Amino acid sequence: MTAPTKPRSGGCHCGAVRFEADLPDAVVALSCNCSICTMTGFIHAIVDKGDFRVTSGADSLTEYTFNTGAAKHLFCQTCGVKSFYHPRSHPDGISINLRCFDADAGITGRIEDFDGANWEDNVASINPEAANQHA
Repeated sequence: MTAPTKPRSGGCHCGAVRFEADLPDAVVALSCNCSICTMTGFIHAIVDKGDFRVTSGADSLTEYTFNTGAAKHLFCQTCGVKSFYHPRSHPDGISINLRCFDADAGITGRIEDFDGANWEDNVASINPEAANQHA
């Protein structure tokens, strides 16, 4: 049985980009040690694409890719904050920076470590389907 979800709002630093995601009260988020997550302090709360909506500022987003180009990193053109992106590990999902939810979003839970510096060796621990696609 899955926990009930409700809409939670958030956005970038300047407020140009706003989003909403359907999440339960308690989440398990991931702290990744890959190069980009380490440098940006991104904490991953991953949801299905259908549970995520950009509510304003889609035209303020710019995209960055590297390495395989599979992950689509989206940044606010004004303040440079990456509130969410399309992750390589979950091609049918959106990874939202837990730190970009509004302070009153009411999200609790725990943060688990993920060894993204060794992505190929560890992706099966968070999404077995992604491991099979890249084997």
